[in-house]
Amino acid sequence: MLSKACVVGAYQRKLEEMAHYEDLDLRVLVPSGWRDPDRGLIPLERAHVEGYDLRVAPIRFNGHFHLHYYPQFGREVQRFRPDIVHIDEEPYNLATWHALRIARRAGVKSLFFSWQNILRQYPLPVRLGERWTLNHVDHAIMGTRSAAEVWEAKGYRGPYAVIPQFGVDPDLFTPPDRSRRGGTFVVGFVGRLVEEKGGALLLDALAQLNGVWQLDILGDGPQKAALNAQARQLRFADRVTFGSLPSVRMPGYYQGIDALAVPSLTRENWKEQFGRVIVEAMACGVPVIGSNSGAIPDVIEDAGLIFPEGDVTALADRLQRLMHTPDLRRDLAARGRARVLAHYTQAQVAAQTVAVYRTMLAPPP
Repeated sequence: MLSKACVVGAYQRKLEEMAHYEDLDLRVLVPSGWRDPDRGLIPLERAHVEGYDLRVAPIRFNGHFHLHYYPQFGREVQRFRPDIVHIDEEPYNLATWHALRIARRAGVKSLFFSWQNILRQYPLPVRLGERWTLNHVDHAIMGTRSAAEVWEAKGYRGPYAVIPQFGVDPDLFTPPDRSRRGGTFVVGFVGRLVEEKGGALLLDALAQLNGVWQLDILGDGPQKAALNAQARQLRFADRVTFGSLPSVRMPGYYQGIDALAVPSLTRENWKEQFGRVIVEAMACGVPVIGSNSGAIPDVIEDAGLIFPEGDVTALADRLQRLMHTPDLRRDLAARGRARVLAHYTQAQVAAQTVAVYRTMLAPPP
């Protein structure tokens, strides 16, 4: 498997679950870190590395989503001699084209992964590479049904499965031993601090609440200064905190909040693809309030509260209801945890992924 996403320690738990299958010998290649345009360098965390081989591979154009690739990947394929190359990348990226070409030359089956849920038309060089990938890859994994619809519209006719890229570990992401007590209603926001994530909308909604509340923002990005200024203008900067945490400390963060807000805003070139923080929070028994952008309603269903994206009054109403209705918080906490256990654990995602591998290697009927 080739995956820059697996530099994140919490994501490696899926790899350990996959390694439990005796018929799978798994080697995962990752960069030493990924330079995210908004969050800066995300260094490799070695948090869950039992049962499989996690190796650092040199990367070129680190931080360039479309142009990065792994120049020594061909050598790794020659040494390991895999049956399948799992390219954990979108089909329009150079890393995917490069790895797929090497896999085909070595006679190895291949698959890609995609979250892409907007039908985009790229410039000619990218479009040609994308088309070549769709015509030559053996299988695909789509993160959501809407992603599958995009690639079908673009001409992909091969087999695919709809599986989230990662799940959560319900033994790590778990409700606290004791319910939070105290008069302060703590709201969490986790994500990139960019306009489309809706941080400014959340601050405006909190300004309408009656009662004592606190907002804990976990993330970084170009909108951080503007959000700070907005909180000062609204005269509650003392109730808003900013911070960041490594992935392995996220369960403790969720256990310290009363609600998670996901006020994402659809834009011409982006809409919410899954919302991993949603399932992490639900696993920890935290009620989620999400907009109806992209896949958010599908992930939450009846285990949280949905509001029309961009509607400040509706978001404030959902926050107010949770703030003053403990029974509703408890009910949604239980529903959210149950939904994660039924659909979004790392073990389930791993089992479905391994099932795809077996399908790819099965003799034709």
